[in-house]
Amino acid sequence: MSKIEKKLKAMKANPKDDWQIGDLKSIAKQYSIEYRQPGTSHVTFSCNNSLSLTVPAHKPIKPIYIRRFIELIESLNEENML
Repeated sequence: MSKIEKKLKAMKANPKDDWQIGDLKSIAKQYSIEYRQPGTSHVTFSCNNSLSLTVPAHKPIKPIYIRRFIELIESLNEENML
């Protein structure tokens, strides 16, 4: 299991932990999810299947955004399995 997979598993287990926007960016990079940060306050993650998620870059990231990010990753995994 890679570091990224371990980090994603930890996010699933504890979305309330002190997650940083850099954690999400590193996972997104591994899963080929594009992200852009036009300003400094929000980061938008987008997939080739037209799904997107905008996350405030405040510290720590609220658990609802962590859960939605995990859902985005899981939708990619399901799409790749089909």
